[in-house]
Amino acid sequence: MFQKIDLHKILFLDIETVPEKATFDELSDTEKELFAAKTQYQRSDEQTPASFYERAGIWAEFGKIVCISVGFFNPNSNPPEFRVKSFYGPEKELLIQFKNLLEQHFNQPAHLLCAHNGKEFDFPYIARRMIIQGVDLPAKLNLFNKKPWEVPHLDTLYLWRFGDYKNYTSLSLMAHVLGIPTPKDDINGSQVAQVYYEEKNIDRIIIYCEKDVITIAQVVLRLRNKALLTADEIIHS
Repeated sequence: MFQKIDLHKILFLDIETVPEKATFDELSDTEKELFAAKTQYQRSDEQTPASFYERAGIWAEFGKIVCISVGFFNPNSNPPEFRVKSFYGPEKELLIQFKNLLEQHFNQPAHLLCAHNGKEFDFPYIARRMIIQGVDLPAKLNLFNKKPWEVPHLDTLYLWRFGDYKNYTSLSLMAHVLGIPTPKDDINGSQVAQVYYEEKNIDRIIIYCEKDVITIAQVVLRLRNKALLTADEIIHS
């Protein structure tokens, strides 16, 4: 079934997130208490909620999205052309722009969203932040009452598991073993908040996010035993 999916029907994506506030001290007293309760089992005995706050971006309740990058194979191009685009800026605005893309161009039943670990992170995170920001969920993210086989999501992590649910494989490791150039040649996920709040360098985050999208597409090509994209086949919008 996976081999028969039309690559032109897939929207590849990745998100970058940071803590919603720059520092723990900027949280209200209620937010500090809620964060302490949320993370009590993740923190070691030596870690305080304040020292653990740098990781707040991994939870949609305490983080925010600063970039969504997407990529798709252009159905009107020969030779192949993979187009990459990013949404960034105020979170509500980028969420609306992403929602508009889905509703205008990826709204058919055959259209799929694809991310690495998307089922457990990217897809639910985007949906939760849309609800928090008062943005109506697009159909591709509204999973209420859907059966598992009706969910329009692909996940390269799950594809690589081959049914082995106890195994986690990072995108970097998959890229390495499949002979794909690594996307982690500058920053990694743990550094995004620092680059965002201290360096104020959103362009660096966008480049990092877009590299992940390209790598996810390359992984899908390798899983289908297809030739990888070349540099001149990748178009940045």
